[in-house]
Amino acid sequence: MKIALLQINPTVGDLAGNAQLIADAAREAGRRGADLAVTPELALAGYLPRDLLLSAGFVRCCWEALAGLARELASGPPVIVGVPEPNPSEEGRPLYNAGALLSAGRIGRRFRKALLPTYDVFDEDRYFEPFRGAQLLDLDGRRLGISICEDVWNDRDFFKRRRYHHDPIEELIRAGAEAIVNLSASPFTVGKHQRREEMLGSMALKHHVPVVYVNQFGGNDDLVFDGRSCAFRSDGVPTARGRAFAEDVVICDIDRASPIDALGDPAAEQEIWEALVLGTRDYTRKCGFSRVVLGLSGGIDSALTAAIAVEALGAASVLGVLMPSPYSSQGSIDDALALAANLGIETLTLPIAPAMAAMEATLAGAFAGLPGDVTEENIQARIRGNLLMALSNKRGAMLLTTGNKSELAVGYCTLYGDMSGGLAVIADVPKTMVYRVSAWLNRARGRQIIPESTLTKAPSAELRPNQTDQDSLPPYDALDEILRRHVEQHQPAGEIVAAGFDGATVRRVLRLVRGAEFKRKQAAPGLKVTDRAFGTGWRMPIAARLCSDEVNAERHA
Repeated sequence: MKIALLQINPTVGDLAGNAQLIADAAREAGRRGADLAVTPELALAGYLPRDLLLSAGFVRCCWEALAGLARELASGPPVIVGVPEPNPSEEGRPLYNAGALLSAGRIGRRFRKALLPTYDVFDEDRYFEPFRGAQLLDLDGRRLGISICEDVWNDRDFFKRRRYHHDPIEELIRAGAEAIVNLSASPFTVGKHQRREEMLGSMALKHHVPVVYVNQFGGNDDLVFDGRSCAFRSDGVPTARGRAFAEDVVICDIDRASPIDALGDPAAEQEIWEALVLGTRDYTRKCGFSRVVLGLSGGIDSALTAAIAVEALGAASVLGVLMPSPYSSQGSIDDALALAANLGIETLTLPIAPAMAAMEATLAGAFAGLPGDVTEENIQARIRGNLLMALSNKRGAMLLTTGNKSELAVGYCTLYGDMSGGLAVIADVPKTMVYRVSAWLNRARGRQIIPESTLTKAPSAELRPNQTDQDSLPPYDALDEILRRHVEQHQPAGEIVAAGFDGATVRRVLRLVRGAEFKRKQAAPGLKVTDRAFGTGWRMPIAARLCSDEVNAERHA
């Protein structure tokens, strides 16, 4: 039996466009001899639809599009399409997260998701009713167990701690499933696919059945999906794998499958680069933009963001804006121009000294007798933000903001200044990883894209004479490790200090993280590439008083 995995890139809400993607891929599967084709989770609606699912009209339109798709594919192999299904019961959530079987021009069996993730970026319990019971598809003499995404992520022998009390895959096996089929929309994070394949291979071996898994690719809002659909023999050996961050139709013969190489360990820098390029391309395109603008400071963050934008959209679609102040060094200006030349992008230079003077004159009376402080630095950033937004409006180009995760974590950024923009491309990339990805890019291209001086000079916002980031922050290698432990691993201050970090530094960093919450709530969407980003999965209060971390840190200091 040949099962086709339709690895497509749906756009949330674009029912006609998504139906066409499914139809094209299903026809390709039919030409290649598939007996069954399966789409990713909620492929017709696009994943994640979020509160579009609260609209009965939207769900009704999904089923109208599904009926049309069934008619269009009447002559091809059966297709299971991910779709939100109304719950006919008067109790429970209004929908099921389902897969509907299209066969002979009609909508047939429905297969419903059992485990509904409600953590990080997921909130499926808000919309869907969980289903209990085995769901089998008898096709051409084979009994297939149909599951959806999270249903495969609860194996008691693979996970030390399970989120759910039952395992839908065990139920399918007990009911006689001879193979497991999973429709998924699993967002990318660095290194996740290796763990995903280990889990799926372990499941196949444990239950002695083939496992096939289809994942969508593409970017939807802050999430990037990496594709890499895959299949495993009953001995756990991989037999098929879809392309990474690209469209594919993967044919899996579950009866006569030849082994393929185990997944290699791609460099984190390469994975992050590919994810950010795809996420930037899709976010821009799906929001209706074809051009972008960004500020070029001569620093590493704007350099990497510009390089990503060029890879995603092409050099002709990127405008880099230099906005030197009296504090900008000639070296930074030269670095920005060299980067632009290396990338082949248009530049525009708008010195901000006149605007600074105008602001100083306007505020002279209001500020009389008050010493200079960070206020004047923030004014510079906000002047630049205004200029960039004006160019964005006038040229119809999306403004990309260039701040990294380290800065966003501790609030080393200015509201309505350098935080202005429609997309924060590297907002989930720590500063140390920004350097690593930039160095990798130069090596991978075999030439200098990002100038060497940008990679080696001390980072600085250049908002006052001789300023460096480390005037205000700990060294980035220490800062990023503290942030990784606290933000991604949920470690309190005391545990971080016990790992060998200075207690005063840890307490200060954690206070900065909490104090910057109001800024993050107003930040542009950022592309998620780590296990925990400051996006839809970060749900911290703003008005809160938390003291336990400081107490624990004092005990260990």
